[in-house]
Amino acid sequence: MLPWVLALVTILAQIAWPLTHGHTRDVLTVATVVLFFLTSASHAWVTRGFFWTAGWFLISAGTGLAVEVLGTRTGLPFGDYTYADSLGPIVAGVPAVIPLAWAMMSYPALLAARRLVSGPLLTPVVAAVALASWDLFLDPQMVAEGHWTWALDRTPVLIGITNVPAQNFVAWLLVALVLMLMLDRLPRRRGDGAEGDGVPALLYLWTYVSSILLNAVFLHRPGVALWGGIAMGLVAIPYAYALWSGRD
Repeated sequence: MLPWVLALVTILAQIAWPLTHGHTRDVLTVATVVLFFLTSASHAWVTRGFFWTAGWFLISAGTGLAVEVLGTRTGLPFGDYTYADSLGPIVAGVPAVIPLAWAMMSYPALLAARRLVSGPLLTPVVAAVALASWDLFLDPQMVAEGHWTWALDRTPVLIGITNVPAQNFVAWLLVALVLMLMLDRLPRRRGDGAEGDGVPALLYLWTYVSSILLNAVFLHRPGVALWGGIAMGLVAIPYAYALWSGRD
């Protein structure tokens, strides 16, 4: 029951986000990440137990924090960027909410991949696409809000996404692959991504649909909506069909 309540509150907070401005929007940005993370964590705990949840958290949040610390200090692998002070407490130069963002989406991305495919390599690859494609929505939105800034002199960018270097998205895919190779070593439950996993499925598919709508209608960024819609749709659309059709 708790994961469903948290999921609905998360969605309501995300719906409210484009209706707010300034400091209120900054607070809501952090709140939505925390709520999403708590939803993923509570669902993992209820359905998979404490030790699975602890392993998922340590791997996903730990990897997220480590790679962000490396990135902000060296420019590798994402490119040269700096965080503002608008996302709350800072840990080693990185807002504490950032590792939670890595963790919150890694959970439904992993389950989506496990629903669609199997195998020690194919599952992490699909899960990495499921996670990294989300950043095509995330980074342009957060950069536009001033939460972090890129040094873009002579740096290639994607057509329609002018405020984030293309290197960042390639790096996201590589880091996501390493992360998912580790997460997929956690035990697989029968029916992963299907029976009993309605909460993470809802949040993943909601994130996909709402991100397209947000960028196309509210933020007036058709390029972001197009790139993200295509890339994340590579997993989200087959996943939605698999859930609808009841395919094993």
